[in-house]
Amino acid sequence: MSYLKSVWNYMFSPKLYKIYDGSIERVYRPSGLEKWGDQVIYSLNLMWNLSLYTSPILIGFLYKRSYLAAEGFISITKFAFGIGLILAISLCMRSVGRANNSDYRSFMQTYMKALSNYNRETKQQIRCYDFDFRQWPIDFNWNDSSADKSKSRKSLEVASRSRSATQWMYSLPCQLAAYIAVHTFGIRMIYPGAVGILNTLMEPSLLQGRGSLVKDHRGIRNKLRTMDNNDVDTMFVDNRGKSTKGDILIICSEGNAGFYEIGIMCTPIAAGYSVLGWNHPGFAGSTGRPYPEQDQNAIDVVMQFAISNLNFTPDNIILFGWSIGGYSSSWAAMNYPDIKGVILDATFDDVLPLALPRMPAAWEGIVKLAIRDYINLNIAEQMYQYPGPILMIRRTEDEIICTEEGVLSTNRGNHLLVKLLKYRFPLICGINQLELINEYLSLHFAGQAKMLHRAQIDEDICTSLLASYISENSKSYPMLIGDNFTEKQKNDLALFLVKKYMKDYQSSHCTPLPQEYLQIPWDIQVESDYVFT
Repeated sequence: MSYLKSVWNYMFSPKLYKIYDGSIERVYRPSGLEKWGDQVIYSLNLMWNLSLYTSPILIGFLYKRSYLAAEGFISITKFAFGIGLILAISLCMRSVGRANNSDYRSFMQTYMKALSNYNRETKQQIRCYDFDFRQWPIDFNWNDSSADKSKSRKSLEVASRSRSATQWMYSLPCQLAAYIAVHTFGIRMIYPGAVGILNTLMEPSLLQGRGSLVKDHRGIRNKLRTMDNNDVDTMFVDNRGKSTKGDILIICSEGNAGFYEIGIMCTPIAAGYSVLGWNHPGFAGSTGRPYPEQDQNAIDVVMQFAISNLNFTPDNIILFGWSIGGYSSSWAAMNYPDIKGVILDATFDDVLPLALPRMPAAWEGIVKLAIRDYINLNIAEQMYQYPGPILMIRRTEDEIICTEEGVLSTNRGNHLLVKLLKYRFPLICGINQLELINEYLSLHFAGQAKMLHRAQIDEDICTSLLASYISENSKSYPMLIGDNFTEKQKNDLALFLVKKYMKDYQSSHCTPLPQEYLQIPWDIQVESDYVFT
């Protein structure tokens, strides 16, 4: 009876991948029965995902062959019953195999103990295993008393809220088309990492990358529950006490097909920082869909976890966003303005100019509605509301962020920088200075060097002018510095600020960032007891 009960319990228990014993990593070896059962279940799951994405073609085929008629429906029912029988047999095979495997039985004892009493001891024990994250216990809940629920959250206004009733009725057909497009293929085009079949195909690589983080860097995996009841898959590497930079935490936000297991965490880890990586909703172990509101709630709970559970103060946290991860980082920066800084790598100002060239011209109106109403990833607007240090890294051979491939002047990172400088230093960035900045940004390394050589900028004077203004006024933005400056002073300050805010890296979009580019963002230092003249 006890054996039969174990078989039943193991039928829907977590899939086990790896076993960790200190620095030793061991792949779990399933028995023949479990292996074959799992393989059939995996194949059926893959077929199901494929059928979802090919459903319009599949339905058309079934209709043409009369399978949707009464007689054909009987055949479909028989087919479904056969698949169900195969699935049931596979589940039983897997369960019997697990019940006869000593490693799995040992894991289940640890797992059940953790479920009944999840404390520090059982957490350490359960982390000796890598298993299906859907059944991982929750390590931190946004609704916990330790999370700051009283903090007000800022978000960009949705365009539909500002429309009049007449405008709303007039645009109703396009709004309906936009809604359908976003909630079928649109969100998956913008965030392909949330596509189920890609997650399935990426599983071996993610498992290997996660194992490396745990084994080589003593990474700690945690499951965070958001305010909208999604789960966020995170990995924390603690370098406090091991490195001079370990007291600074870098929170990494990945791109639209990036995962922390094989993503940008490697750069700050190599540089010696403490690092917290997380996966967007719908990516790997994280649940939900990467719509802006869900993504905001995900990065919000990550920030709360870093502050209240990992005990990093905001002034020791740097947000590092790559590509579309710049949206998550900029939202967090807007809502946590006292952080140490923001690093934006290969990112853009607004997703709309990138989306329009990739869609048919006839769809322009629908695309604009879809983006502004449902996926308004406007990084520039969010960065206006962050008052701290910022560093942007531009990939000079970026094939994704440029609206014209191979044309550096069309890199949307240029627009993000120009918008930010215009907002922060409006009197410095006049028409002539904006032309100068755009000319500089259109050049590669050699051209920029020649331009700077001709300008003969004195960086000490530029720093002195900025520090003097701050000491006499304030450090808040926009800074009204430059009202009485000469054109030469404005030009010099404009190019000086471009150099401080942006670094160029000669690479394509997906090349890993070398650690020397991961610098603490520049800030104007002012001595409290000294006024520059």
